[in-house]
Formats: sequence, structure tokens, C-alpha cells
Amino acid sequence: MASLNVGNLGEFLREQRRTAQLSLRQLADAAGVSNPYLSQIERGLRKPSAEILQQLAKALRISAETLYVQAGILDERRGLDGVEVQTAILTDPALNERQKQVLLQIYESFRKENGLGNSKDAAASGHEDGRGTDSLETEADGGPHAT
Repeated sequence: MASLNVGNLGEFLREQRRTAQLSLRQLADAAGVSNPYLSQIERGLRKPSAEILQQLAKALRISAETLYVQAGILDERRGLDGVEVQTAILTDPALNERQKQVLLQIYESFRKENGLGNSKDAAASGHEDGRGTDSLETEADGGPHAT
């Protein structure tokens, strides 16, 4: 039954259920599914619909997207290499340029620590276009509070 590609989903659900300290029956009741059906999902014998996954996610208090990825319904966002986070930081009007660069540096350091830090765009985004740390320091020093 591994051909259903739900083995990982079942294991993941079981782990989430145990982490939430719920019995099979408790989760089934909370999600509005039958106890045997949930058991079959956890054992990889059934492939639940997106609606059932949404009900399970709500009962487990996790995102439905997480379950969709586990079930193979939704592709995991791997190819973006942090682009969305970088874009969000760079376009946030509530942050000044110095804060944006500091956040990007911290974000990249965490990615590198986790073995994902090969995105040169984040480091370059503020340094090769004239907005590097030197200009930011000048901007900060020469801002409205300068004498």
C-alpha cells in the first residue's frame, strides 16, 4: 500500500497525534471521522481527501498546508531558496534600510547554520546596489537626529 504515497502522512499524523497527547478515538471525534478510518490513514491504507486533511489539521491545531504537503497534494516550497522571506523583508515599509539588512543577515546566518545558506542574493541585495552597510551607517548617522 506504499503506492498510495500516504505512508509518510500516516506516520506524520500519528506523531502529531501523540505530540498533542490525543488518543486515536479522541482525534477521530475531534476531526469528525470514524475511528477505523483514522486508523487506516495512520497505517497508510487510505488516502484522505483534502477536506478530511483540513479537519484533521484543525483538530491537531496545525496548518492544513503541512498535511497537504505530507499527503503529496501540495508541493513543498523548496525551490524558492528563501526568496519570499527576503522579498517580505525588503518590501516591508515599517522597517528602515538598516533594519532590513540586519534581518537579512540574521536570516542568512540561520540558513547557513541549517545547511541551506547558499542564497547570495540576500547578501548582495543591499551591498552591490549602493545600499551596503557603509551607506546605511552614513544614512543612520546623517539622519534626522544628526547635528
